[in-house]
Amino acid sequence: MKVSEKLTNLRKLMAEKNIDMYIVPTADFHQSEYVGEHFKARKYITGFTGSAGTAIITMDHAGLWTDGRYFLQAGEQLEGTTVELFKMGEPNVPTIEEYIESTLSEKGILGFDGRVISMGEGQTYEKIVKNKNGSICYDCDLIDDIWENRPALSKKPAFALDIKYTGESTASKLERIRKSMKDAGTNTHVITSLDDVAWTLNIRGDDIEFFPLVLSYLIITMDEVHLFINKDKLSDEIISELMKNGVTAVHPYNDVYEEAKKFTSSNVLLLDPVRTNYALYNNINNDVTKVEKENPSVLFKAMKNPTEIKNIKNAHIKDGIAHTKYIYWLKQNIGKETITEISASNKLEELRAEQEGFIRPSFEPISAFGPHGAIVHYTSSPETNIELKKGSLFLTDTGGGYYEGSTDITRTIALGEIPQIMKDHFTITLQSNLRLANAKFLYGCNGMNLDIVARAPFWNHNLNFNHGTGHGVGYLMNIHEAPTGFRWQYRAHEIHQIEEGMILTNEPGIYIADSYGVRIENEMIVCKGEKNEYGQFMYFEPITYVPIDLDAVNPDILNIEEKAWLNEYHKTVYDKISLYLNEDEKEWLKEYTREI
Repeated sequence: MKVSEKLTNLRKLMAEKNIDMYIVPTADFHQSEYVGEHFKARKYITGFTGSAGTAIITMDHAGLWTDGRYFLQAGEQLEGTTVELFKMGEPNVPTIEEYIESTLSEKGILGFDGRVISMGEGQTYEKIVKNKNGSICYDCDLIDDIWENRPALSKKPAFALDIKYTGESTASKLERIRKSMKDAGTNTHVITSLDDVAWTLNIRGDDIEFFPLVLSYLIITMDEVHLFINKDKLSDEIISELMKNGVTAVHPYNDVYEEAKKFTSSNVLLLDPVRTNYALYNNINNDVTKVEKENPSVLFKAMKNPTEIKNIKNAHIKDGIAHTKYIYWLKQNIGKETITEISASNKLEELRAEQEGFIRPSFEPISAFGPHGAIVHYTSSPETNIELKKGSLFLTDTGGGYYEGSTDITRTIALGEIPQIMKDHFTITLQSNLRLANAKFLYGCNGMNLDIVARAPFWNHNLNFNHGTGHGVGYLMNIHEAPTGFRWQYRAHEIHQIEEGMILTNEPGIYIADSYGVRIENEMIVCKGEKNEYGQFMYFEPITYVPIDLDAVNPDILNIEEKAWLNEYHKTVYDKISLYLNEDEKEWLKEYTREI
């Protein structure tokens, strides 16, 4: 069925229910960034497949809001659908809230499925609608009514992470959470975000492709813990371990909504307005005191403990072995055999699978040759798959999920001899990466403070890239993890100060539409440096151990300090990875990590 036909069906239902405007976000019941197949309603109604975007449909218009990572992709996929693209953050482009305010009619009805809208978003919409003397219909999943053969909710089993991986028991984590609850003046905490539940209970699942999370909710009081989950997902061993660590009861997944109605004035709730859905919030009686505050576990899980850091470094060595072998294979075989975006991606996954403890890719792989590299979050498909050939750049942004942690790495590879402009753009990107990786800063800085360090090489050439310079990385969870990231524009969920033990990516890039893209990405651990009369100094330790392609570097652009940084990084790569290579691969790596 065409998108235009789906929109017609949706509008018929809207008319029947007197809904003037309907919102379809990219979310599940837990405000996850990436969602399972059952929850891809926005993809269904617009045809846009990217991981971020919100659709708004009225009786005579449909719009899609998405960010700079997806402008090219969304433009292509929305063509001919009647859905208009709104490029978020661009001049003269209204925000979602501004559009609703200007478009919703007086006394209009705004509709959405309240389970996929966050509490904070719903509260914002309430204010807009109130000013219009209108109303909200939040208990209507209209997409479900028109989506034939909608995929069912996942029934895949969960699995436990041993303490040798987590470094901390669930009982200990609950103790820390309860202290934060007490400090906030609360005695009941509702957790709906999947990564926070998974971290707290030391469990993982398979309910979202690539992201090992399990559909669940958690209610923590000062003496009880109630887990809401499809019990069939849990083995007897997992349930027994959870009970030993303080979980008092396991309830059916959807019972959380009825449980929320039972809170009384004796409950003082800690609710995260970004991570709690609007429907659940509305099921809580008005006389219940609610403290709106970020889940304590958001910061706890972002600051990795020594066991997690040790494991993550091991995961990166394994990943570095696989990726280095992969680059060697590409360099040796390009032009000798047919290699496509998909076959190359499959080869990398095969090499990762050879490593002990590999579970699955940590996110959907980006394998982009030539002009496809300019599409920031490009996904190759049988329809778009092209052959790799000499004379251009090949960009891969991929990662591995290991029991010892998740990896996220981007390498751009020169296939044969490439034009000088590609080398220059590659080297500017490399400068950016090196400058951020080697930044020293005082404790208290956040990613907005440091982003200019990374962007300076681009801005000095009147260039820029339309995405963040880096993000937090979860431990075998979400590959994008709050509350810190590198971005020059304000985003509320990324402005927490940079803390010791955080794992952050460093991934500047440049994208030339219809021609090529360059991105270089390493993960870094935040470390404490010297403390003196000026304060606590901090620095980054790169933990991605894969060579950066010297065939694409213009050394004349790099200054002496930048060359020294690159040489030191390549020495680390060789020392850590060469031990696991055969003689031919080792000799090749020695040449590709040579000093310049």
